[in-house]
Amino acid sequence: MLIPRFCITPIYPVLIVKLTGIINTMRFSFLICSLLLFWMPAFGVDAAAQPVEIAAVGTGTQQAFDYDMALRTSQAAIDNQVGNYAFKRADGEAITFNDLRGKPLVLSMVYTSCYQICPMTTRYLSTVVEKARETLGEDSFSVAIIGFDTQFDTPESMQYFADKQGIDDKDWNLLSISKQDVEALARDIGFIYIPSSNGFDHLIQATIIDRDGKVYRQVYGQVFSTPLLIDPLIELVLGRPSPAKSFLADLSTRIKLFCTTYDPVRDGYYFDYSLFLGMLIGGSIILYTAFVMMRELRKGRKQPRV
Repeated sequence: MLIPRFCITPIYPVLIVKLTGIINTMRFSFLICSLLLFWMPAFGVDAAAQPVEIAAVGTGTQQAFDYDMALRTSQAAIDNQVGNYAFKRADGEAITFNDLRGKPLVLSMVYTSCYQICPMTTRYLSTVVEKARETLGEDSFSVAIIGFDTQFDTPESMQYFADKQGIDDKDWNLLSISKQDVEALARDIGFIYIPSSNGFDHLIQATIIDRDGKVYRQVYGQVFSTPLLIDPLIELVLGRPSPAKSFLADLSTRIKLFCTTYDPVRDGYYFDYSLFLGMLIGGSIILYTAFVMMRELRKGRKQPRV
């Protein structure tokens, strides 16, 4: 069978020519992209690659927000004495930090223009504070929410912030502060914040301060385990008698808190009577043993010598 010549004409040279053209085009494109990637940073197109120095409150300057350094600064503030700074309540009343002393204080720094993180953190803190009050008592500690964006965190803004988060508690202090004082306060409690494109970068921290005004513990996170806040407060209440309480009232509080146990299932605290009963039985056994030993010693002394 004869096959026409055009049917067997080889097509390989045509394919080779086309593939060679494609490869050359790809090489040229790659060269152009490489040149662009090389020259763009030099002309400032890649702004993210250029280091920007930002003032970090209380720590000098740094290129960007350093979470590790912020955490170290926060932890280093433990045992710091907080200065007597001036504030204004949401209702306009002027107070000082010394007015908040006398019982443990939970202090949280926010800025009211924050539309998500600060409100959510404050609402969660409110939930844990309610559980803490159920365990420790209504007047056992106070809470202070301080606006650190001094340009906008006015008393009116702090009141609006509180209303939006559903906060209506006499032991919650929504406070405004001056720029000079907020920088000093931030250093005292180890709180770093820097301006960013979204507002401010900062650690989410709640600072627990003892009744004498010293930083006692730091609690981190938008959501945290309940005992991280309540256990330090229990320690502070058990630390020494409160001047406002009588001896019997303070003793009753200490027994209650000592026998309080955290239930992770309910995420709450309850009074464990078995602990109190165990202490009572143990104490009774010790007293009875001591009584028997004393009685036997007295009997031995009364026996006549032979």
